[in-house]
Amino acid sequence: AGLLFPTWGRALIGGHDVRENPVAAKRLIGYIPDFPYLYDRLTAAEFMEFIAGIYRLDRARAAEAIAGRLDLLGLAGAAGELIRNLSHGYRQRLVFAATLLHEPKVLIIDEPMVGLDPRTGRLIKDLLREHCRGGGTVFISTHTLPVAEEIADRVGIIDEGRLVAAGSLAELREKSGAAGRLEEIFFKLTEETAESGPDPA
Repeated sequence: AGLLFPTWGRALIGGHDVRENPVAAKRLIGYIPDFPYLYDRLTAAEFMEFIAGIYRLDRARAAEAIAGRLDLLGLAGAAGELIRNLSHGYRQRLVFAATLLHEPKVLIIDEPMVGLDPRTGRLIKDLLREHCRGGGTVFISTHTLPVAEEIADRVGIIDEGRLVAAGSLAELREKSGAAGRLEEIFFKLTEETAESGPDPA
């Protein structure tokens, strides 16, 4: 997302180095942190207009996109409500609506399902799948293994700051020798990493 500089290596988004060409990279990114910040004194519609201004969407396109995203997320009836009066679920919906406003190619999301009611959770999962079917990419960071197992095409397992395995569930099952759920695969792979000790490199 370009918020931290890498200690080594490079990160490219759409061919743009996030360190050398951050603005071009960020135009392609939609980022949702674990605890997104919203302006409580704005209405939902005003917040969307604020985000449209950040991405320099022209007024006609912005108005159409805002109406479409609010409707898509079931927020059309709450457009005039102050954000501070919205429920947690509606606030989360608004975050997704704003993030999708500029049609990002890449979504980077930290813990997307935390605190969501079942209806909003299902809506978000459907949106993420639709984004991928449309040619987009979704990176999700989560400690909730059932979420990763349900919606991810590829899973990367990080233990003690190191990527110990990455691949489809089938590939991870083959690598770990575990035939069960992702939780079993996770423990099998991270136990093997702990037993082998730290990488001397």
